[in-house]
Amino acid sequence: MDRQKTRYVGVYQRRSDKRRHEGKPDICFDITYKKEGRLYWEKVGWLSEGYSAAAASHVRGERLRTIRHKEELPQEKLPSPLFKEVAKEYLKWAEANKARGGIGDKSRYERWLKDRFDDKRMDEITALDLEDMKTAMAKAGMAPKTIAHTLGLVRSMYNRADDWGLYSGENPTRKVKKPTIDNKRTRFLSFEEAETLLEALRQDNRRKKNPGEMKDLKLHDIALFSLHTGARAGEIFNIRGSDIDFENGLISLYDTKNGETRHAHMTEAVREILKKRMPAKPSSYVFTDRGGEKIKEVSNAFERVVTRLKLNEGIKDPRQKISFHSLRHTFASWLALQGETIQTIADLLGHKSIQMTMRYAHLSPDHKKRAVMNLEKTFKLEKKNTPATDSRKEATR
Repeated sequence: MDRQKTRYVGVYQRRSDKRRHEGKPDICFDITYKKEGRLYWEKVGWLSEGYSAAAASHVRGERLRTIRHKEELPQEKLPSPLFKEVAKEYLKWAEANKARGGIGDKSRYERWLKDRFDDKRMDEITALDLEDMKTAMAKAGMAPKTIAHTLGLVRSMYNRADDWGLYSGENPTRKVKKPTIDNKRTRFLSFEEAETLLEALRQDNRRKKNPGEMKDLKLHDIALFSLHTGARAGEIFNIRGSDIDFENGLISLYDTKNGETRHAHMTEAVREILKKRMPAKPSSYVFTDRGGEKIKEVSNAFERVVTRLKLNEGIKDPRQKISFHSLRHTFASWLALQGETIQTIADLLGHKSIQMTMRYAHLSPDHKKRAVMNLEKTFKLEKKNTPATDSRKEATR
């Protein structure tokens, strides 16, 4: 935004490329003046905030009177840092202190915040700017939870900047309402669907360049692991050889979502997978990419197989679509169907509260219907086997 002179001495205006006011580009007013031979520039405010060129001229007059009377100028304080400067420090902190090295925060920053805010100073970002970001994300098809997480990232960046002495102004997220989140999943795979999916993943693995080399069943094995243990993808990717305890049938899961270590129990299928994939060094990862490095995300092949099987055909609600996370949800739902307690399921999933577990342990409508039908059968059977009361006997004589 290039500055343009106004009819007032020392007052300039800038038209915004992004902000709008009453259907037109918003205008920011700046003033300039000298003190002790040094030229100062100061932002006064936006047209949408009630400022005008005349109001900016009045502010400039106050500054000149202040200079004449030798009073300290408020603008001589250090300017607010650029958003990208705070982002750099925050992401460095997140990498060292947050689960999974802050990968989620880095991804959200790169996609939604960097281009929009990097060259703005922290005190220039307004609640309206964040509302515009929310609108853009919603139009791009982002889920309310993703939007809420991105707003949460901005809030955390402002809070950390304040803690670190980098910024002491207002946090604009306080004036922004978070979107309502309802990401409760009710759909899970049937045993038949799960078996079909696993078989399709097994068949989907393409042969490597060496004709004599076996197919790599890595995606199949990762999916089966999640389905049998309830582990998240990131938790599976973090497993090292030293985390496997074959003697007790346990797998230690570190760097979990809630930051606490938990233990997954091996089924025979999981045990066989781990035996085949145990790395030579205990410190090496069990599941690696072709270059032997740690896997960072689930292969697109999973979505391709789900599409080929038409598991999501005709389903519009993203919460009901089958994704890799559905395997964890299926694990919990199967446990609920066989009568395991909610507390047991919570422990196996690593949830801190029962309320969180309820989101993953819904029973199918058919199962509930069978339960009611069985209750009716029991009632009729008991009624048939119960002898008539004396009063009924008297009435039938």
